[in-house]
Amino acid sequence: MVVSGVIAAVLAVAAMAIPVPYVVESPGPAINTIGKVDGQAVISVTGHESYPARSGTLDLTTVHMTGGLPDSEINIFEALQAWLAPSDSIYPAELIYPPGASQEAVNSENSAAMTGSQEDATAAALKALGIGYKTVLAVASVPSDGAAAGILKPDDVLLTIGGKAITGLPVIQNALAAGRGAPIEVAVRRGGTEKTVSITPRAGKDGKYLLGIALQNKYTFPFKVDITLSNIGGPSAGMMFALGIMDTLTKGELTGGKHFAGTGTISPDGTVGAIGGIAQKMVGAQNNGADYFLAPAANCSDVVGHVPDGLHVVKVATLKEAYAAVTAIGSGADSSTLPTCK
Repeated sequence: MVVSGVIAAVLAVAAMAIPVPYVVESPGPAINTIGKVDGQAVISVTGHESYPARSGTLDLTTVHMTGGLPDSEINIFEALQAWLAPSDSIYPAELIYPPGASQEAVNSENSAAMTGSQEDATAAALKALGIGYKTVLAVASVPSDGAAAGILKPDDVLLTIGGKAITGLPVIQNALAAGRGAPIEVAVRRGGTEKTVSITPRAGKDGKYLLGIALQNKYTFPFKVDITLSNIGGPSAGMMFALGIMDTLTKGELTGGKHFAGTGTISPDGTVGAIGGIAQKMVGAQNNGADYFLAPAANCSDVVGHVPDGLHVVKVATLKEAYAAVTAIGSGADSSTLPTCK
């Protein structure tokens, strides 16, 4: 009996140590976009008059993720703890990461998404303030199995397709649809030299013809906006960066000295997009002292039932709405009149 008990105990301990294929989301830190980190301003502007905030807070919020990767695994005990913790969420790893993903690859992807988010935030903020800038559509990446593999390269600037100037994604989509899979000429600028190549599009899963490339906006801004932040990845801070940039470029205190937090992707036209982990982000916001939380309208179904006591959530779908909400509350307006998730 003693031997059996010892064996059972050893097996139980071993079972506890075996990794399980789950990912835990828990509240991460909140960082003030109009404040400083380690004595350095998160947002700084060169070449244009700026007005650093003296009071108030515009926190970006984050989610801490553990498990699901070879170098970030959790055991059954940690998974059970997450199931029981009201502020945590747990998901099967395959819903979060692609098969075979590594921490290095995930970090690289998140870093790229953060960089793109910062540039889109600058574009959206400048557009909202009526400040002009130039933008072109360029190649972000070329999958090895795509139609453009070996033909186009990352950072190629797209000029024309089928003889038509590329002013946006719809021009490409319309040209490919009209061509019905026939080879099409694409003019690009690569390293200062223009060249024209022929690409035979391939039909995607939805039947639409594709060049087989990932796209990115490349901007030329009239002045420099630097966002200094390390160890934070992904695109979900876009809206809060845009608000921080707008506050930095305008006189006065946008927040009125009040404590705001929020989340949401941002597109150059100011559209606020959905993100993941909003329940954890609201907890993180409250833990950092926020009174108001700006939530993407597209996330309202995830907000309802998860709002911490004392945190007022404002629903926003665009940067314009977010800016108006912060301005109204900052100037003393009744926050209960603003739209919220129901």
